[in-house]
Formats: sequence, C-alpha cells, structure tokens
Amino acid sequence: MDSSPDLVPDWVTWQQRPFPDANLLLLHGRQPALVDSGFVGHAEQTAAWAHARTGHIDLVVNTHWHSDHVGGNALLQTRGTLVAAGAPEAEAVIRRDPGCCAAEYLDQPVPPYTVDLSLDDGQVLQLGDADWEVVRTPGHTPGHLALWQPDEGLLVVGDALSDYDVGWVNLSLDGPDASTTALASLHRLADLVPRVLLPSHGPIPADPGAAFATALRRAQRLVDDPDGAVWYGARRIFAFALMIRGGIPVDEVEPYLHARAWLTDAARLLGRTPEALAAELIRTMLRSGAIVPRDGCLHAAAEHTPVPTGSLRVPYPRAWPVTEPR
Repeated sequence: MDSSPDLVPDWVTWQQRPFPDANLLLLHGRQPALVDSGFVGHAEQTAAWAHARTGHIDLVVNTHWHSDHVGGNALLQTRGTLVAAGAPEAEAVIRRDPGCCAAEYLDQPVPPYTVDLSLDDGQVLQLGDADWEVVRTPGHTPGHLALWQPDEGLLVVGDALSDYDVGWVNLSLDGPDASTTALASLHRLADLVPRVLLPSHGPIPADPGAAFATALRRAQRLVDDPDGAVWYGARRIFAFALMIRGGIPVDEVEPYLHARAWLTDAARLLGRTPEALAAELIRTMLRSGAIVPRDGCLHAAAEHTPVPTGSLRVPYPRAWPVTEPR
C-alpha cells in the first residue's frame, strides 16, 4: 500500500520499503520520474509499481550507484526510460569502469545499465511538473547527490541520512577524508532548512531539524573515530550480504568473508588479519543481535524482503557489454 503523508503534495507518491531496496519515490506530471530503482531481485515489482501509477516513466534519477538504488535501471531502460546520475559515477558507468557501483568490491549484483544524463551540482531538472535542483553530496559515495524542491521545501537525501542512521563511508576506496566529506555534505543539506526530508531508507522523519541534529552528531563520530567508521561499514556490508543471499551456511561464512576485497581492506585499516577480522565481525554481530543463527545459516536480523536466488546471477561491471550512446 502506498504511503501518502500529509506533508507531501499530491504529485508525489512515496512508499517505504525494507532492505535490500531503497524507498520508492515517484514524481507525477509531464515528465514522470522515479528516484532510484531498488535492488535487482525486485526490479519487476519496482517497474510494475511505477507503471501502475503513472504509465511510462521518462526518467530514473539515481541518488548514487549502490546496488539497492540502481538494480531496476536495466529493466526500465529496456522500456524506454532514461537514467540520470551524478558525476563522477555517471561517467564511470558510461565508460564501463570495472569499479562501477562498487559491485564487485562489495559482491552486490547490479545488471548492466548505462547513464543517459550526467548531473552537475546546481543543475535544475524538471521531474514531474516541478523543478528540482541537484545538490552534490559526496561522502557515502563520491557521486552521491540530493534533490531540492524549494517551492515545497522537499529534500531527497538518498543515503546521506535517515530517521535512524547516516550513510556508511568507505575509507578504503574513497580515502581517509570520506567521513569529513560526508559531514560537510550533511551541513550543506541542513543549511537548506527543508520542510520535508525524503530518505532512501526508513520513514519520513517527523522533525527534519531534529533528524539533522542527530545525523550530524553521528557523522561527527565517524570523523572522530576512523576505526569505528571502518567497523560501521563492515557491519552494514556483511548484513546486506546475508539479506540478499537469504543467509549463508555457518560453515561457509568465514570463507566467504575471507574472499571479500572490502574485508581485506578493512582488516588492513584496523591492523588485523582478514581471518581475525572475520571471526571478530561474526562474534560481535551475533552478540549484538544484528545477525542470528537459524537452520544452519547465519541471517541478518533486520527486516528485509527475500530475494530470488537466480536474480543475483548478473555479470560484474568488468564484463558489462559496451553500449553505444542513446
């Protein structure tokens, strides 16, 4: 069922949904637009939901390129939808950089897509019938963006913050200043003083000012405690892996982690061996209740939607076909 908060105008349809998908945000009007497209395992449901409410989707705008935000792009493009994304991620997808979407690095499948429109900071897009300003908000990823609709005071924040969290940062891939960059992006968004925050995960915050105050404190902790930031990212990535795979057999979990590039990098930053970090990650997440043993497997405890196993069988970006400009 659609969620229709009184805070948003009638030309906005918003629906919260669990991991591994981003929330649904549909902007109605002359140029119907969808913000983000969810995980590949639920691409058909995403497309059906959007088309049932507005017919053809002219444009998908990706807040960033992680798998839970771009997984429906490929399917929608086969139906004539264009895709827009922020630089530098747009250019990397267009040139088929092997690191696209951090898909191979994170072991998170993303079906091949291309970007039709690269977005710059301050650019104005017509989405639905309204003009939205692109606000570059790097930190969670280098190309992360927000969308600002000043007339209604609506701010699409992607993974920069939610009612309960801030986006994790990747100090290995994006450098030791990624936390500081994310904090600066949050300050920039807070300075807009939005009336309504539209996050990619979780509910619409009841009080935007309080949500920003909490997010800024959390983001400052990531700056002040780099080791904590590494642990935070590792926990989030591992939980997501368990979600999309419907759990991993207990005797296969440590070998799975040992083979992951993100774990090797995290171990290096923390001064541990990958084996030691894997064992500690499992132990601490079991103790906190973030993961649970069931039926011989470890599972993520957070609410999430099951994923069809076959949907994960897509090529890494290094094997994506080269596409001609559309």
